[in-house]
Amino acid sequence: MLTYVISNINKSIAFEWLAIEINKSNKLKLCFILLNRNYTELEHFLISNGFEVFRIKYNGKKSIPFAIIKTTFLLIKQKTKIIHTHLFEANIIGLTAAFLARIPKRIHTRHHSDYHHIYYPNIVKYDRYINYLSTDIVAISIEVRNILINNEYVPDKKVHLIHHGFKLEDFNNNSQREVSLLIQKFNPRIQKPVIGVIARQTEWKGVQFIISAYKIFLEKYPESLLIMANATGDYKNEIHKLLLNIPAKNYIEIEFENDIFSLYRLFDIFTHVPISKSVEAFGQIYVEALASGIPSVFTLSGVANEFIINEQNALVVPYKNSDAIYNSWIRLINDKELCFNLIYKGKMDVKKYFSLKKSVKKHIKLYLE
Repeated sequence: MLTYVISNINKSIAFEWLAIEINKSNKLKLCFILLNRNYTELEHFLISNGFEVFRIKYNGKKSIPFAIIKTTFLLIKQKTKIIHTHLFEANIIGLTAAFLARIPKRIHTRHHSDYHHIYYPNIVKYDRYINYLSTDIVAISIEVRNILINNEYVPDKKVHLIHHGFKLEDFNNNSQREVSLLIQKFNPRIQKPVIGVIARQTEWKGVQFIISAYKIFLEKYPESLLIMANATGDYKNEIHKLLLNIPAKNYIEIEFENDIFSLYRLFDIFTHVPISKSVEAFGQIYVEALASGIPSVFTLSGVANEFIINEQNALVVPYKNSDAIYNSWIRLINDKELCFNLIYKGKMDVKKYFSLKKSVKKHIKLYLE
C-alpha cells in the first residue's frame, strides 16, 4: 500500500494527474490522507475516481498531536509500506506518524526552496527534522536539490531529482465556448493587448515590478488589460497601493479560477518575474505558459534555470527591473516572428522535459526500489 498525505490543498490538477497515472500502472495500490478543515475539490475528485480517501480535520498547530495519532492509526490499519507526504504540515504529521508506525519507506517531496532560510530561519530546524525522518526526498528542481545537499547537508543518495509532470495536451484542448465564457467574465470589452499574470501576491513573486512596468505600458496602450490571477497573499495591501495608479478599467484581479487551461487563452503576453534565482522551488507557471503557447517574459528562478533560454523559448529579464519588463512587452507586440519562434520552441522544450509519463515513471521507480 502506498499512502499519500497532503495538507491544506483545495484543488490540485497535479495531484489529480499523478493519482490517475499511478493507478493506471497497476503496480501500486494508492490511498490518500488529506489534512484539511473541510471537504475539498481534491477530495471530491479522488472519491469520484474510486480512490480510498481519509480526511483528518486540521485547524492549525493545535491539531498536530491528534493528527499524528490519527494518521499513525490509519497507516497501521491500511498496512502502508510506502508513505509519500506533500507540503509542510503533511510532512511533519505524516512522517512522524510513519516513523511511529515503522513504515520502511518514508518519502517527502520538497515543495519549497530557500524560502525558510531567507524569510523564516527559525523554521529551518523543522525542515531538518523532516529531512531526518525521510528515507528519500524528491527534489523538484536542481535548485531544491542543491539547497538540500549544500545548505541542509542531506546525503546525496537520499535526494532524487524528479520534475513535476504535466498532461501537456490539456493546455491546448480548450473549447471555444469555455474560452468565450471567460472572456465575457474577465474581458467583456475585448481590451487588447492582454498582459497575463498568475502569481500569489507575496513580495518575492515580483508582481510589484509588473505593475510598475504596466503603468508605463498604459501610456502607449491605453486600451490594454492587466489580468492578475491567484490574487491573494500577504503582500496584497502593497499591491493595491500600486494599483491606485492604474485606472480600474485596465486591470482585473482574480482570486481563483478553476479553468486554468482556458484562462491562459485570454493572454497575449504572459509574465512571471520572481525576485531571485532560488526563491521558486519549481515554478509550474513557466511550464504552463509555454505549453499554452503564450509568448512570455520571465526572470530565471526554480526550474526556469534549467531550461529557459533568452530569445529561444522566452524573453528573460533581470530581477526587479520594471523597465526591462516593459521593453520586452514592446518587443513581443512588435515582432510577430519572434513570438512565433518563442511559442514553437517553448512547446517543444516543455514536451521534452516535463511530460507526465516521465515524471510518473520516475516516481514508481522510486517507490519500488
